[in-house]
Amino acid sequence: MSGLRRKVAIVGAAETDRLGTLPEHSRLSLHAEAARKALADAGLKPSDVDGLFSTVAGPNELSEYLGIVPRYVDGTGVGGCSYMIFVRHAVAAIAAGYCDVALIVHGESGRSWIDMEAPGTPASPAGQFEAPYGVAGAPTSYSLPVLRHFHEFGTTKRQMSHVPAATREWALLNPKAIMHKAGPITPDDVMASRIVCYPFNLLDCCLVADGGGALVLVAAERARDFPRPPVYVLGSGEATAHRQVAMMRDFTTSDSSRVASADAFREAGLGPADIDHLMLYDAFSFTPMLFLEDLGFVARGESGPFVADTSKRADGRTIYPTGPGGKLPMNTNGGGLSYCHTGRYGMFALLEAVYQLRGEAGARQVPDIETSLVHGPGRQFAAAGTVILANR
Repeated sequence: MSGLRRKVAIVGAAETDRLGTLPEHSRLSLHAEAARKALADAGLKPSDVDGLFSTVAGPNELSEYLGIVPRYVDGTGVGGCSYMIFVRHAVAAIAAGYCDVALIVHGESGRSWIDMEAPGTPASPAGQFEAPYGVAGAPTSYSLPVLRHFHEFGTTKRQMSHVPAATREWALLNPKAIMHKAGPITPDDVMASRIVCYPFNLLDCCLVADGGGALVLVAAERARDFPRPPVYVLGSGEATAHRQVAMMRDFTTSDSSRVASADAFREAGLGPADIDHLMLYDAFSFTPMLFLEDLGFVARGESGPFVADTSKRADGRTIYPTGPGGKLPMNTNGGGLSYCHTGRYGMFALLEAVYQLRGEAGARQVPDIETSLVHGPGRQFAAAGTVILANR
C-alpha cells in the first residue's frame, strides 16, 4: 500500500446545512443534501460520479435517489468507522482504475429516526448473550472497557472528565457545533451531570443528532483542477476483531485499532510524532483516551494523566492538553460530545480534518498544520479505521 501514498486526494467536502433535530429530513434526504453540497464544493455534478460509497443508505437505493449509475460501489458497514474504511477503499479503487470520481456519503436521522431501520433483535448474538446481563445499549457496552482500565491502571472518572471539557472549548469556536452557544464546562460540571451508566455521566456521552456529510476523491494528478485546495491521503488502515464488546480479547486495548493504525502509519511513512492534528472518535469521553494509547501517542495506561495535565492562561482559563492552545489539538470541531453525533460519527471526523488542512476552520484553525490523523471504532471497539491526511 505504500505505493498509494499521495496518489489520491479529497477535492470536495461538506456537511448538511444544519445538524441537530431535523424531523423534516429523512435518512435519504440527508444523504442527498450532503452529496449535493460536497459535489458543489468540488465543482462537480452527480453525473460525474462513477464510484459510490455508502452504508446507512446502501449504494443501490442511494444511486437511485441521486439519479446516477456508478460503475463501482461499496457498502461496507462495520459501524462508525466505515467512512475511514471507505476512504481506504476509494484510494484503492481509483488507483486500480475502477472509478475516477469517488463519492463517500453519510446521512442519518439519529435523533428524529425518520426512515431508519430498527436496531438488533433479541435473536442476535448480542441479544442472546449480552442483553440478558444488562448490556443493552452503547452506554452500557462502552462502559466495560473503561472499568477494566480503571482497575488495571488506576485511571479515574476525574481524569476522564477532562475530555468533554476540552472538546467543549473547541465547540465554542465552531458555529456549526450543536453546543456552540451552550457555554464552557469544567471537569466538575461533567462529574455533577446526571449519571447515565456508571462510570458515564450525561456529559461523558455523545450527542444524539440528525445530519450528514460527504467527501469527493479523485486521482492526485487531477487534484489541482478543482476549486478547493486538495487534501492528500498518505496512509490508511482497517481491521475488525470481534462482533460484540463481550468478545474483546483484552478490555484495555482495541486489537483492531492497533492493526489499522499500524498499517496507516506504515503506509504514510510517519509516526505519532509527525501528526499535527488528531480526530479520535469520541462516542464517550473515554473512547479517545483508549485510542491515544493504542495509536502510540501516549504509553499504555497513561491516557488519564495525559488528558488531566492542564495549565492556566493569563486570564485564568484552563488550557487542556487536547484543547485550544494545548500540545495535541484533538477533536477540534467539538467532537461527538459537543459538535454532532448521528450514530455513525466517522464522516464528521474526516470532514474536520479536511477543513483544518484546507485552512478553513475559522476561529478553531490549528496553526501551521500539515498532517492530520482520523481514527475511530466500528461498534464497540470491534472494527477500526485509520486515515492519515496531508495538505502537501
